[in-house]
Amino acid sequence: QVQLVESGGGEVQPGGSLRLSCTVSGMTSAYYAIAWFRQGPGRGREGVSCIDNRDGSTNYEDAAKGRFTISRDNVKGTVYLQMDNLKPEDTAVYYCAADQPLIYSLCVLFHEEYTDWGQGTQVTVAS
Repeated sequence: QVQLVESGGGEVQPGGSLRLSCTVSGMTSAYYAIAWFRQGPGRGREGVSCIDNRDGSTNYEDAAKGRFTISRDNVKGTVYLQMDNLKPEDTAVYYCAADQPLIYSLCVLFHEEYTDWGQGTQVTVAS
């Protein structure tokens, strides 16, 4: 059984930083991707970033490029999302999700591809 558990959310002022963690267990495919999605107030779920477990290739949504960094620690079974220079529009519930088996050469940020989801962690950016 796949389990994804997010942590690290909280409240921060604009310009601040947070690091989210997603602990992953129970994966059954040799190749898979882990992604971060978010859903803000009144908005649909949108992809933020993803990383695969083959060579660590990453993909970012435009608003995350240059501010967010996704990484993985295969020993700990954890995927991280380092978020810097946070803005009020980054306020959302952040979810991690798993896409397995990974069939693309680069992980994608379409939520329909992801079959297993964590419970989410709240990030609030406010002064």
